[in-house]
Amino acid sequence: MISHHPGIHNPDQGRTFRWRQNNSSSPLQRSSIDGVLPLPARAFSTDSAIEVLDFALQAALAGRKVTLCTLVEIRGGSSRSLGAHMAVTDGGHYCGYVSGGCTEAAVAAEALQAMSKGSDRFVMLGEGSRFFDIVLPCGGGVTVAVHILRDIGPIRKVIEGLNCRRTAGLAYRPSNQSLSFVAGMSGAGWDNETFLTCYRPAVRVLLSGRTLEVEIAAKVSRAAGYEVLLHDAVVGELPDDRLIDADTAVALLQHDLDLELPILEAALRAHPFYLGALGSNRTHEKRMERLRERGHSQEAVDRIKAPIGLFSRARDAHTLALSVVADIAACRQSGLMPT
Repeated sequence: MISHHPGIHNPDQGRTFRWRQNNSSSPLQRSSIDGVLPLPARAFSTDSAIEVLDFALQAALAGRKVTLCTLVEIRGGSSRSLGAHMAVTDGGHYCGYVSGGCTEAAVAAEALQAMSKGSDRFVMLGEGSRFFDIVLPCGGGVTVAVHILRDIGPIRKVIEGLNCRRTAGLAYRPSNQSLSFVAGMSGAGWDNETFLTCYRPAVRVLLSGRTLEVEIAAKVSRAAGYEVLLHDAVVGELPDDRLIDADTAVALLQHDLDLELPILEAALRAHPFYLGALGSNRTHEKRMERLRERGHSQEAVDRIKAPIGLFSRARDAHTLALSVVADIAACRQSGLMPT
């Protein structure tokens, strides 16, 4: 069962996870005034969980103290989802986002304070926070758990799992300030007094065809941060079924039903999260008839999105590429939403 962690709103819990008392200035201002801790500075911009975790891992391997900051509560609106991360080093460098960019420097400053004190803490910002000078544009509020990495093993296991295209997770327990690896989980949120974060492998897009649409769709997919595989049915061998997994989208941009049939059947066997094919409604009727003749059930055939894309009647390659990649993104997002 997912629930809110009781310590966030419990005054007694503040003895361990709290902002510095007797000072009404913001965390960022306090770091500047103290003159001891470095000022936060963004190392690079990313909201990719694996990039944030890798930044934390590499910094720790280089001998730096590192904190992993995780969005653990949302009050009202938020530009990020539960489980969003930042990583902050003791040199003040950070990456990642827990909001739209308006609070990250303050969170990094608070992480520096936590490292100087040697204890984890919660940081409350926006609605419900007593720091009136930090306001979220969305009007809501967030709570961020700041954890000092004492064991990099769990993060290393997550990265190894994702690189092998396995779902992985982390479990954070504020009571003993520990982080552990969890396999085979989904979603993000509190489970009693443990905050769970799940990580899925990067989206892989398999594009099949020898067309201008494939070329443009590949560029748009890479710009969206997706891994791209290209398959040319004319000269290429059928890709290994293991390349098509639950985090893969398959887009058939052929203009020939005979050429697309082998890769289409491979995709039907492999169950990607998205399967779309180019062609009109009339073309799709012919496609479904051929598949049924080859023994595929109507339920399996109904998994094919055709005509492909988020919006219809895309007549040029660029519009079609945007339509296809947007459709993939929408399907991926809906599959990650809690039920």
